[in-house]
Amino acid sequence: MAENPGEGQEVRLAFRIGYLGTAFYGSQYQPDQRTVEGEITAACLRAGLIGDRTEARLALSGRTDRGVHARCQILSFTTNNPERAVRALNGQFPPDIWATSWTEVHPGFYPRYDVINRTYRYYFGMVPGDVCLMKDAAALFTGVHDFSCFARIEPGKIPVKTIDRIGIFRDDSWCWLEITAQSFLWHMVRCIASSLLSVAGRTLTCRDLEILLEGTCKNKVKPAEPDGLILWDVTTDLAWKSMPIPGLKKERLRREAMHLHLMGRIHDLLYPDKEENSLSPGIRSPGVEKGTGYRSDSTF
Repeated sequence: MAENPGEGQEVRLAFRIGYLGTAFYGSQYQPDQRTVEGEITAACLRAGLIGDRTEARLALSGRTDRGVHARCQILSFTTNNPERAVRALNGQFPPDIWATSWTEVHPGFYPRYDVINRTYRYYFGMVPGDVCLMKDAAALFTGVHDFSCFARIEPGKIPVKTIDRIGIFRDDSWCWLEITAQSFLWHMVRCIASSLLSVAGRTLTCRDLEILLEGTCKNKVKPAEPDGLILWDVTTDLAWKSMPIPGLKKERLRREAMHLHLMGRIHDLLYPDKEENSLSPGIRSPGVEKGTGYRSDSTF
C-alpha cells in the first residue's frame, strides 16, 4: 500500500478474485440466494473489514449469471482495516472463491466503470463440426453492432456494443471462443457462442448472422448453457501485488477438479452408444441439441 497507511485509516482496496460459479446463483447480491457478492459480504463482515456492504461500496467489475465462472473478476471495497483485509480475506472466503492479488486504489474507484475492458472465454463441450467456418463467422462480430438479437436487453440499456477482439481457438482437448469488449449485454457472450455453434452445424449461415447483427429479428438467438463460460480477464491500469492462497484451499480446489474430471469420464462411459460419444469433430453425442453442438450435461 502507498506508504502503508496502517489500520484504522479508511482505504479503498481492489482485489483480483476467481470463483467456480457452479454453486452460485449468479454474482449479484440476493438476500435469499447464495451468490458471489453475498459470500464476499459475509466474509468481510466476519473478518471485521466492513460494517455494511453499501457503505463500504462493495462492488464487482461485472455481473455473471448463475453457473458462470471467473478466472479474473475485480472486487473493490472501502475498509478501515486494509492490512487485515489482505491477510485474512482468502481464509474467510469459501473454497469456491479465492483472491490472487490486491492493490490500493483512489477513493472514487468503482470496478464496474473504472476498468479498460473485459475478456470472456466460452469452452464448448465438444469440438464443433467445422471450426474453420466458425472462425470465419466469428470475424463478423468485430466492430460496432446492434446486439438486440443476441442479448436479453434490460430497460434503459443501449443494445449497440463494440467488440474489440474475437476468435475461435482449438488445441488437442478444447475448442473455445474468446471475446474482448469494454462491456457486454446480458447473455450476449452465450448467445454469440450459440450462434457460432449453429454456423458450425450449418443450421445458420454467415449471411444469417449479418442480418441478425443489424438488430432486427423475429426470434432472438437462444443462449448456450452457462457452464462453459468464464470471465477470463479484466484489464486495468492498476499495479497488482500477489496474495498467497492457503494450501488447504488449493488442495480442495484440486480435489474438486479431479472429482469433476472423473464424473465427466463416468458420464461418457454410461452412454448407451459409446461410438457416438467419441467427441470427434462432426459427431454428435447423446444430449447434444440439434444445431447447437453443445452437450447440455457436460462438466467443465
